[in-house]
Amino acid sequence: MSHRNLFVERAVRRFDEGYNCAQSVLLVMSEYWNIKSDLIPRIATGFGGGIGRCGSVCGALTGGILSIGIKYGTDEPSPEKRQKCYELALRLYRLFEQQHGSVLCRELIGYDLSDSEGLKSAQKAKVFEEKCSDLIRTVVNILVDLEKRSS
Repeated sequence: MSHRNLFVERAVRRFDEGYNCAQSVLLVMSEYWNIKSDLIPRIATGFGGGIGRCGSVCGALTGGILSIGIKYGTDEPSPEKRQKCYELALRLYRLFEQQHGSVLCRELIGYDLSDSEGLKSAQKAKVFEEKCSDLIRTVVNILVDLEKRSS
């Protein structure tokens, strides 16, 4: 198994262990980049299910954006120092949207997770195992590619 595939599948394994999609991506990318923080994965918790299960921006994608922030973000109030982070975040967003046709969780998985019946239906249909795992793979693959191109 290639180095890339190892991390891609590790992210899916984290998801299978019970972390949400955003946490899974952030955990694995922080490991990939050897970045340690007590905030990981806690900071990504609220992004699962398209931000608190409301079906907005996909949690795997937001986990990827958070990952870009921990690697390329700045703690200085400088527009110039934010530029690389913005560029990479936009590239991730656009590539994800091209590959999946949407960035919205509700459209990607076809269920309203904010509704208990919708959540039960999604679980019964094994949406998380099938669709969400694929979305996590997409994000980690894109991040590894972006990182290699920006080095």
